[in-house]
Amino acid sequence: MTIVITGATGHLGRQVVEQLLARGVDPSTVVAAGRNEDALGKLADRGVRTARIDYSDPSTLDDAFVGADRILLISGNEVGKRSVQHKAVIDAARRVDATLVYTSAPKASTSALVLAPEHKATEGLLEGSGLTYTVLRNNWYTENYDDTIRQAASTGIILTSAGTGRVASATRRDFAEAAAVVLLSEDYAGEILELGGDEPWNVDELASAVAEVAGHEVTVNQVSTDEHVAALQGFGLDDGTAGFVAAVDANIADGLLAESDGTLSRIIGRPTTPLKQYVGELLGG
Repeated sequence: MTIVITGATGHLGRQVVEQLLARGVDPSTVVAAGRNEDALGKLADRGVRTARIDYSDPSTLDDAFVGADRILLISGNEVGKRSVQHKAVIDAARRVDATLVYTSAPKASTSALVLAPEHKATEGLLEGSGLTYTVLRNNWYTENYDDTIRQAASTGIILTSAGTGRVASATRRDFAEAAAVVLLSEDYAGEILELGGDEPWNVDELASAVAEVAGHEVTVNQVSTDEHVAALQGFGLDDGTAGFVAAVDANIADGLLAESDGTLSRIIGRPTTPLKQYVGELLGG
């Protein structure tokens, strides 16, 4: 069985490749596909096959998907272009009749989450594709808070507009393990899996975790969405990025990333990585 991992040069894709190899998959049956040629070279050193692909260039997809039995479509990172790009991947998967696994967003078909619309559109394309597929609705990656954690350890302050909203985050390794399990199993065909961390947390709990590891108090500075945007712009973020970050916090405040039913930990056969453990590892505690 040949497994193609798209986005393999990104953080999640690379870890999926590593998880497949850790499960004894023959490296010659894995195709790591992505845009970063230096990163592809490092993956090739692991014995896997590699292919340079661009979601915007269907010809590269056809070349990479030759002989593919299963394809992991890791959602693209070009907001506003992803629906079209994902369609190109789905169409290429149809041409080789491969099973497809897609990384989506929590409750993508019904959520008001700022990231949901393009994922909803992609899930609609999959539904009409005729392919066998599985949707992995990944919650937030704990790594998304790396800068926040480091800054909190340094300055003693976390700026947020998320209120008391909770985040059912998990690490990329947790999500990568789940993707590897699903790719190697027949048990999840046709399923839409809501995946999140076992212990949803809020910003006060994040501050407490950082304070414990850093050894000093960390204060949470709660502001309004407009104040958050203005502050982020003052820190040098462009208008679009500042607006996006504040919009995610508003979504968190509304509870849109708070839910987890334990599906992720059941799939990977262990508890998801606790927030405090991750903070400790990141800060070297």
